[in-house]
Amino acid sequence: MSSTERPLKSLAEVIRSRRATPSFDGVPVAEEDLQLILSAGRHAPSGYNMQPWRFILVRSAEQKKRLRAASFNQAKVEEASVVIVACGDEDGWRNGDLEEMLHLGRQGGMSESYAAQARETIPNYLSTHPNMPMWLNRHVMIAFTHMMLMAEALGYDTAPMEGYEEDKVHEVLKLPLSYHVVALLGIGHLKGPDKHYGGRFELSRIVFDEEYGRRFVK
Repeated sequence: MSSTERPLKSLAEVIRSRRATPSFDGVPVAEEDLQLILSAGRHAPSGYNMQPWRFILVRSAEQKKRLRAASFNQAKVEEASVVIVACGDEDGWRNGDLEEMLHLGRQGGMSESYAAQARETIPNYLSTHPNMPMWLNRHVMIAFTHMMLMAEALGYDTAPMEGYEEDKVHEVLKLPLSYHVVALLGIGHLKGPDKHYGGRFELSRIVFDEEYGRRFVK
């Protein structure tokens, strides 16, 4: 059944029921669904709208096997229908992203004065940022989460993974040196029992009202 013929899960349902899938059955993801998942990542917000993410799709059996070897031999890397390797490109703004962002912005109503200011401000900020991997991680993970939730809404199961050796992933995927591997997202359908629900802390444990130490009361 195509995505247009079945109801999507609500966002609230997805957030409440999602689990990190321990094992996949390998049945392929429908191409139209994959497009929707990737588009969800593409529409994520980012600082200055610079969209520094890059996504590598790993679907062939041979490439998944190689990626598994670079990911501490996690079986679900090879079992998943598709693994999206989410990366951040620290040089994207230097290689055309800035001008493309400004072009799209002007089409959407950005003023010429704002564009001129951004053309100066953004390079100054990014070229002197003290921790570019951290900056990339923040934004790529927003797009990563968009894709994960869309996949779940479409009825797929997902497994976010941070267990990998970055230098080996670089070698397998032939990534440019400017790319930082942020996380892997396995997508497919659950095989076998699902992961148990680990529980979540109460809001009163993690939320403070106005300042640290002032308890938040529901």
